[in-house]
Amino acid sequence: MRLLISFAALMFSVILLQLSTGAISPLDALTGLQEGFSKTQIGLLGSSHFFGFFIGCWWAPRLIGTVGHSRTFAVFAAMGTIGAIAHPMWIDITFWVFLRILSGLCVAGCYTVIEAWFQAKLTNDNRGKVMGVYRVVDIGASSLAQMMIGFLEPGAYISYNLLAIMACACILPLTLTTSKQPEAPSRPRLHPIRTAITSPLGVAGVVVAGVSSSSFRMAGPIYGQDVGLTPIQIGQFLAAVLIGGAITQVPVGWLADKYDRRWVLLWLSVASAAICFTMGWVNSSDPATIYLMAFLFGLLTYPIFSVSVAHANDFSTPEGRVELNASLLFCYGIGAIFSPLIASALIQNYGPAALFNFIMIAHIGLLVFGLIRMRARPTSTEKTGYRYMPRTTFTIGKLLRRKNLD
Repeated sequence: MRLLISFAALMFSVILLQLSTGAISPLDALTGLQEGFSKTQIGLLGSSHFFGFFIGCWWAPRLIGTVGHSRTFAVFAAMGTIGAIAHPMWIDITFWVFLRILSGLCVAGCYTVIEAWFQAKLTNDNRGKVMGVYRVVDIGASSLAQMMIGFLEPGAYISYNLLAIMACACILPLTLTTSKQPEAPSRPRLHPIRTAITSPLGVAGVVVAGVSSSSFRMAGPIYGQDVGLTPIQIGQFLAAVLIGGAITQVPVGWLADKYDRRWVLLWLSVASAAICFTMGWVNSSDPATIYLMAFLFGLLTYPIFSVSVAHANDFSTPEGRVELNASLLFCYGIGAIFSPLIASALIQNYGPAALFNFIMIAHIGLLVFGLIRMRARPTSTEKTGYRYMPRTTFTIGKLLRRKNLD
């Protein structure tokens, strides 16, 4: 019973954390446009968030080893609270960049604590069920966070105060649990060059996944406003992508386990490029049409990360998969850090269609590179089991490892 209560506390902390940090990106985008920020500057905010996120992924395990899980969680949640509540105090792009670095640190640090706690408490008997609930809670809360943008007034103190309250409140469930804190997690070593040699296509796939998701996450609200959507409709537009991405994991996973994963990855790239082309050139102001295209965009682009990770794991040893997955997430971050700035600059200079044209070019590049790699070597004859791979922290690889590796 105590273990179930501990898991429930962790899940509740995830919900509050995701509602706070998930809503701040679209709120910043709409507030920035209202306050006269350029679209390139808004993209810089997205890049700053991911920069802070990856600093946090490095720093959090070290801090846990120094002060413990609960205190580390409180430190990073406090950063998220400061990052949210200070926005209306000074409307300045340099100041906001610093605040978004704090929000990225908050996400990385808090998720590292939560996933390290899971890792210490899970067994083979409950791992699958608990992680399944964790994925549903994370995706559900993230979708709801996007919908909140319809009710949060851009630039208002109360909007940022509400997000700050939730960031602060996420401390309570975890710190009040009576469950014994686990040992400090080990710090996975990152070998991105070795990983690129092990699976060049896997690395290319996760980089393109980073380009797709982070560009859309920060520049999506700009696109929505430019095509005439209201704030409520922008929230629904952003949520449609996440829902599509969640629904497609099971059927794509079945295909990736049954057929050559390279072909699954390449066909996903073809379909992603096609839907990006459609969204870039179909000038529709009908919300239903935009929602449908957003749903298809999520349906086709979001599985690319997990398929790429599964393909890379096929060429790794069981002992090296945790470090390989951490390195793949690092490579994902390379694409995620720079792409919001590029995408928003393109929108500013060439209009809203440039967002999806940019993502389309990335997927075409992945397609061409994949065809080249298919001529370089055959696929692995032994496959690891496909699983949905959340893009949270370097710790996630340990949580999702196969039973025979525990």
